[in-house]
Amino acid sequence: MSENKKLTYESPEDEEVDREQPLMSHLLELRSRLVKAAVSVLVVFAVLSPFMKHIFDFLSQPLMAALPQGVKMLSTGVVAPFFVPLKVTLFLAFLVALPYVLYQVWAFVAPGLYKREKRLIFPILASSIVMFAVGMLYCYFIVFRMVFMFIAGFSPESVNFAPDIDAYFSFVITMFFAFGATFEVPIVVMVLNRMGVASYHGLTKVRPYVIVGAFVVAAIVTPPDVMSQCLLAVPLVVLYQVGLWCVKLFGKKDENPDTQS
Repeated sequence: MSENKKLTYESPEDEEVDREQPLMSHLLELRSRLVKAAVSVLVVFAVLSPFMKHIFDFLSQPLMAALPQGVKMLSTGVVAPFFVPLKVTLFLAFLVALPYVLYQVWAFVAPGLYKREKRLIFPILASSIVMFAVGMLYCYFIVFRMVFMFIAGFSPESVNFAPDIDAYFSFVITMFFAFGATFEVPIVVMVLNRMGVASYHGLTKVRPYVIVGAFVVAAIVTPPDVMSQCLLAVPLVVLYQVGLWCVKLFGKKDENPDTQS
């Protein structure tokens, strides 16, 4: 074997090390991004922690407005008066820090994407944050006030309508995520079209099934009353139609123009 061949020869162990080094660098970068995201949430939480009581009072205002005069929520747990406001504040801190958290996700994923994919993902992330926030605001200012007044109005005189704070927090978080996800429907419809998964004609064809599915999902997620179900199902159907309009204006055109309606 010549001297040049000896110099260029690599053992299988060397090749394995070369493959492991990029993997280790990616794992180290992922750890760094996760630490930065977690620190951002903790910093916001530290800033908001002195206002835990005020934050919980603001969150409970729609329910308090529906309760009879002088009635307050109950706390059946010993530590619930402390932990529930703490969880509410931590949830709010995560929402405030969410743009920075998503930026860290973007910074980790972006180097492996093509330019066309980068141009597509950034608007999706930005619009998703905005629409999720709009869904939560709709839930807080409209849905909660109407639902709690409706439920309190049907409460018998012999029943003391005073919900537990832990159960109220779980209910609020569930509703926030349900309505936040509902307001993502136009973005999902647009992405499915841009990725070539569904055409405008196909999305229009399944619209009757979406309407039925919206009421089924609303019946599962929301409290068992007609008002709550309609307040979730109707926006879901309307937002699906908005997504169809966006696809018709900005999405991929069907191969057969006669199929568009």
